[in-house]
Amino acid sequence: MRVSHSHPLCRSGFTEIPRRLNSPDSNIFERNVKRKIGKNFDVLLGNGGIGKLSGKERLKSYSERLRNCALNLSLNEGKEIHGVVIKNGIDPDMHLWVSLINFYAKCGGLDFARRVLDEMPERDVVSWTALITGFVSAGRGSDGVYLFGEMRREGITPNEFTLATGLKAGSMSLDLAFGKQVHAEVIKLGIFSDIFVGSALVDLYAKCGEMKYADKVFFWMPEQNAVSWNALLNGYAQVGNGEEVLKLFCMMTKSKMEFSKFTLSTVLKGLANSGDLGAGRVVHSMAIKIGCDHDEFVSSTLLDMYSKCGLADDALKVFTRIKSPDVVAWTAMITCLDQQGQKQEAARLFLLMRDTSLRPNQFTLASLVSAAADLDPHYCESIHACVYKYGFESENVVNNALVAMYAKIGSVDNGYRVFAAMSARDVVSWNALLSGFHDSGTCDQGLKIFIQMLSEGFKPNMYTFISILRCLEDADVIFKKLNERDLFSWTVIISGYAHTDQGEKAIKCFSHMRKEGVNPNEYTLASCLRGCAGIASLENGRQLHSLAIKSGHFGDIFVASAIVDMYGKCGSIEDAEAFFKGLDFRDTVAWNTIISKGRWSDVSKTRALMSGQGVKKEPGCSWVEVDAQTHVFLSQDGSHSKIGEIYQKLEELGQKLTSVGYIPNTDNVLHTVSDREKRENLFYHSERLALAFALISNMPNKTIRIFKNLRICGDCHDFMKLISGTINREIIIRDIKRFHHFRGGTCSCQDYW
Repeated sequence: MRVSHSHPLCRSGFTEIPRRLNSPDSNIFERNVKRKIGKNFDVLLGNGGIGKLSGKERLKSYSERLRNCALNLSLNEGKEIHGVVIKNGIDPDMHLWVSLINFYAKCGGLDFARRVLDEMPERDVVSWTALITGFVSAGRGSDGVYLFGEMRREGITPNEFTLATGLKAGSMSLDLAFGKQVHAEVIKLGIFSDIFVGSALVDLYAKCGEMKYADKVFFWMPEQNAVSWNALLNGYAQVGNGEEVLKLFCMMTKSKMEFSKFTLSTVLKGLANSGDLGAGRVVHSMAIKIGCDHDEFVSSTLLDMYSKCGLADDALKVFTRIKSPDVVAWTAMITCLDQQGQKQEAARLFLLMRDTSLRPNQFTLASLVSAAADLDPHYCESIHACVYKYGFESENVVNNALVAMYAKIGSVDNGYRVFAAMSARDVVSWNALLSGFHDSGTCDQGLKIFIQMLSEGFKPNMYTFISILRCLEDADVIFKKLNERDLFSWTVIISGYAHTDQGEKAIKCFSHMRKEGVNPNEYTLASCLRGCAGIASLENGRQLHSLAIKSGHFGDIFVASAIVDMYGKCGSIEDAEAFFKGLDFRDTVAWNTIISKGRWSDVSKTRALMSGQGVKKEPGCSWVEVDAQTHVFLSQDGSHSKIGEIYQKLEELGQKLTSVGYIPNTDNVLHTVSDREKRENLFYHSERLALAFALISNMPNKTIRIFKNLRICGDCHDFMKLISGTINREIIIRDIKRFHHFRGGTCSCQDYW
């Protein structure tokens, strides 16, 4: 294939010198190596030694001995040989010069290797390549890039080995501009067909995230090797394109190219990012077949894949089969348990890790802090102490988790203290604090923090806007100040309005967005459909449904569920059912919409169908800590050892509330039962059982803290408000949405949650 030198890459040159590498002073250099001459080398100079050899043979012998020293990493012995050369005024030939460079480079004496190159009367591509290879092998990619440029400025033309090594240097330092310059050299010199150069180019572009270039180079190569396949697979895995990873892996297996444990680990990483569990299990079976499923890297990526697919049990099975898990594996497993809601198990696993004498890293502590947020507040304080014990109090990832933890348990003041002490905040830090102020009901403080964030030059992201939108009554002020209103910012504002029950504004914004020529994505459509559902705007909902079909987004699970929910909340249950029956997939939201719209005769049948299709409704539960023990309650729970006393206490509380005019709100009870049975079902909701247990457990004047895995229902919210005033106790309930501080008959959320 002929390539024109007018290619855009060919217009680059190696003209910029970022810095000069330091090398030892010449006199110091010579004195150092001369000192290394030992008595053992007297034989080299005397009878029967190298001294009797001819000039060429002597130089060859020195070169061979230096090569052996390089292979055995014998730095002192090699320096002694070099000292003999200097002491006796031997004039090295090119082979000896290169042997000296190779020796120093491979034995870690890179600065000496550079000095040897500087002392050479004439340098060629082999000597430069030897030096560049040494720096690259030592992980000093940036220095390798500099040396390559210096070689070109000296007029030395690189060969295929130099080019491949230079590209590796660029790959290590993620220097895309340099990579493109070397690519131009490859094209000019006509070496683009070399498999090692091609593989190095693929690797550089892939590591820099330039998958378009990586893909082109890969498929231009006359043949691919395992290195080029793995480089391209790793690139797509890094950018989270699991579909392309799977497609490439299938191509690789069809081409009969042998894959390694590194290949499988890379493929699993890509599948973990895309959540493709089915393909992940197939790759797992392949790992078992070739006997590398217990390999450290493969096991870690298997663990990560099952974790991201929400299968903590499968991840735990992989983890327990690792003979000696390192801190990365422990951290991955703790993170998995935390993300899957198994907070107690995550905490227990950390204790087991500590017993192995392994030192946690900052990511271990961050995951543990996240898990602690759903446990006892006293446990949170002990975990904070662990952060200081292990010296991670300056790590952003840990401090961000601490701010979020304190916000989640309602101690936003402690969260602010952590935030204020941080030396280097990022947008995640600000978002955690903003969310905490909102959840604690102090939205005015949240607004002040947002203004401070902007004044300090931090750029808000989607999560910032969602938090601040929940704090502000009107978000137009923020939105109108944006210099550029792209799909991202439009989606954020529409989502914010939809999630704060401002459906009309969400629809209006959506209309303005379309007029500005911005096309919605699946998240924009789902958010606007939610806005339509909130105000029962059937006409706008139908238009969005039509747009979803035209744009091809109606097959997205979020959009499909939002369409079903919109029709249901707009009272058009026939449309909801018709659309629902045509879906290939149905999640809990869609099922509950169909169930909740008065089709009571079909409820049991529908629930059975849900179960058969693997859709599970998460059971509501609440928990409260008493005397350092966590007590968990389900609705209408009868399993607790003190259930009789709990029910008796609830009866007592009910009588007090009835006397002040409390009437249960049964509108959202989804059962075809009598009103009396509906009231009874409400009366024994899990948060009420937790409250009653706390009250009978001798906790006088203490704030009662209850955690709930679902959103608190309207009737329980009213119940808690009235009880807090009737018995004069402060009650804090953390549900899935926010904190509720009940005090004196009112709630911090002001009846909005």
